[in-house]
Amino acid sequence: MTTGRVLVLNCGSSSIKYQLVDVADGVALAKGLAERIGEPDGHLHHQGTDGEVVRDDPIPDHVSGMRAILASFEEAGPDLSRSDLSAVGHRVVHGGERFTNPTLIDDGVVDAVDDLATLAPLHNPANATGIRVARKVLPDLPHVAVFDTAFHHTLPLHASTYAVPPAWRADYGVRRYGFHGTSVAHVSREACRLLGREVDDCNLIVLHLGNGASATAIAGGRSIDTSMGLTPLEGLVMGTRSGDVDPAVIAYLQRVADLSAQDVDDQLNRDSGLLGLAGANDIREVNRRADAGSRDARLALDVYCYRLRKYVGAYYAALGRVDAIVFTAGIGENDAEVRARSLARLERLGVVIDPARNASSRRDARSISPDGADVAVLVVPTNEELEIARQALEVARA
Repeated sequence: MTTGRVLVLNCGSSSIKYQLVDVADGVALAKGLAERIGEPDGHLHHQGTDGEVVRDDPIPDHVSGMRAILASFEEAGPDLSRSDLSAVGHRVVHGGERFTNPTLIDDGVVDAVDDLATLAPLHNPANATGIRVARKVLPDLPHVAVFDTAFHHTLPLHASTYAVPPAWRADYGVRRYGFHGTSVAHVSREACRLLGREVDDCNLIVLHLGNGASATAIAGGRSIDTSMGLTPLEGLVMGTRSGDVDPAVIAYLQRVADLSAQDVDDQLNRDSGLLGLAGANDIREVNRRADAGSRDARLALDVYCYRLRKYVGAYYAALGRVDAIVFTAGIGENDAEVRARSLARLERLGVVIDPARNASSRRDARSISPDGADVAVLVVPTNEELEIARQALEVARA
């Protein structure tokens, strides 16, 4: 078994989320968040082996944030200098066509991550900043980039190729990349273990349902189709993202509403999805409003679950044989009603949910389908940090 401890970093434009992961035990020894970086009211919360650190002080920049995080480890543990720290693993959203595996970081890799900001302008620049800062503060450790898009590099051409002009594909990299790959990699492996099947003999549909949401068809451990595309906007309805829409909506709104292409893009990403339909992007609030009689909230749930069911049917057809449908992430793991509604009327495909099992408050990986069902329905908690740690450690020790 691979052993060692990895500091996992997920850097945003104004935040650093982190965990110290023991790979052998699969547990987080410490975790925390430095947020509101660059704002007057910075905040840091560290949960360590010897207690907690909570600070509400300005964090001028990411370097200051990293130094505050290291100071929190010193104050509340564990001591990083005595933690058998083997590597630093960095979550990077977009690897483009260049990065299809976790990669040991050097200056060229950091520059390439920055260059890929054309494909992920909200994420990759922050990821690159976090890498530069962490390498400066922790210079004696190997740093490894783990890419959200990498798991989907196995997509066959017929699934990754858009029917667009050749120059778009060749010159600008317009194709389906897919996201949530780190989560899907972890969850699919755990699902096969739960089924008692080898990964290379297991066909799955994984539904990663959080504020961002995606569906992935997996055949024998390989992603063969996924709902997110060039960007995370395509596919399922999400918290604030629209998912699938007619691309002509951009030109249409330019004509009739005098909106720029950037305006439309911003609103499809930030003002749409559940927020656009129900006025709230948290599905718990949408459920509350629906229970209180809101027609908008009821419609939002109808659209959300209908889109899920469409993708399940499509990926069932793509796979030919499905061993399990797997729910994960915040909504997938916790919302029994969404799970039931999104798989309703699929009994002829062998997909059935046991109501009592589905309603259980258990938090572990589990089956919610009846014993002996043709297609198992599973709930498997995601753990992206553990997956990043595993991959980073394998690269660092290769």
